[in-house]
Amino acid sequence: MRTTVTIVRTIVGVLFIISGLVKANDPLGLSYKMQEFFEIWNTDLASSGSFIKSPLIALFEFFHEHSLSLSVIMITLEIVAGVALLLGWMKRSVLNLLLVLIIFFTFLTAYAFFSGKFKNCGCFGDCLPITPFTSFMKDVVLLVMIGFLLAFQRYITPAFSRRAQNSLMVLSLVGSLGLQWYVLNYLPLVDCLPFKEEKNISQQMKIPPGATPDSFAIRFVYEKAGKQFEFSPESLPADLGTYKFVDRVDKLVRKGNAEAPIKGFALNAGNMDSTEIVLSQPTVLLLFCEDLKRASSWMNDLKDLDSVARQKKLPLYIVTAAPISEVTATLNNNGLMNLQVFNCDNTVVRTAARTNPTLYLLNNGTIKKKYGYLGIEDAADELKNN
Repeated sequence: MRTTVTIVRTIVGVLFIISGLVKANDPLGLSYKMQEFFEIWNTDLASSGSFIKSPLIALFEFFHEHSLSLSVIMITLEIVAGVALLLGWMKRSVLNLLLVLIIFFTFLTAYAFFSGKFKNCGCFGDCLPITPFTSFMKDVVLLVMIGFLLAFQRYITPAFSRRAQNSLMVLSLVGSLGLQWYVLNYLPLVDCLPFKEEKNISQQMKIPPGATPDSFAIRFVYEKAGKQFEFSPESLPADLGTYKFVDRVDKLVRKGNAEAPIKGFALNAGNMDSTEIVLSQPTVLLLFCEDLKRASSWMNDLKDLDSVARQKKLPLYIVTAAPISEVTATLNNNGLMNLQVFNCDNTVVRTAARTNPTLYLLNNGTIKKKYGYLGIEDAADELKNN
């Protein structure tokens, strides 16, 4: 039994650590997925007749506003709890924590699967996308395994001395928080999104060669004697004249993968689409910014970047989902009078900017380099010295 417990304990611990580390590479992405859950729940609650919908809506709105903090806490708990289980550190408390976490995760994945509202639950981040069904089954298996460990926890023995365990636990806590701090300020270590360096945005907006389109089947709906019948073109009845035509429908029979990696990328200023103009320029700087709530912390870096860009005769544009008038007013108030601001879809901006803001250096639409929030100053220095 001790060997079985050790094997199960290792599998559970490693899975939690891997799950946490993959998400720690991009905690902002997990926070966006959380916001998606909260928004859907609040939409469903608003149309329900539940007597507790008002406090629940208020609670989910609070969670929505603080989703990044929740993301960091959840990721840290996953990593630290996984390490603790492998070490045998405070096994009873750790197993109870893992049980709470897996019950919560199972609820989320069950909702994602049975509601049909999600293509990817975000359980392993964007680097390891898995279907809601796979995530749900994985969590059910983990729930059983954690229940098994709780029942036979007496066979779990510490792997090291108490001092060594405590040191490793502190190291895992500091390491998980430090990793998340770094990627939230300097961009993810592994870029698993379509806006990767050396990728051409225009090409990424096209359907890949060899992609399989959706396959549809034509069906005709007819009515006879008060009943409706559905026929394919090959199976129309001989006495079709005795039927009344109702409708023609196209049924999806096979889902394809004919989707462009980047969808909805359009740079607009008023009623003018400037996407092709911008992407065709030899060299251009794009600063993606979801909003300017934290602008005071990086506005001086933007001023330095703007000064260097003017010296080098490089166009610098702001790309945002916020109203252009609002962004322009903030820039003007900080002495940046002539920066061009483009509107872009909020999902595109969030995908492109994994820190707020994120700077792109493009050559004819190809992403040559990306800089996170704390890297804008470095970008100005690099441009100055080139």
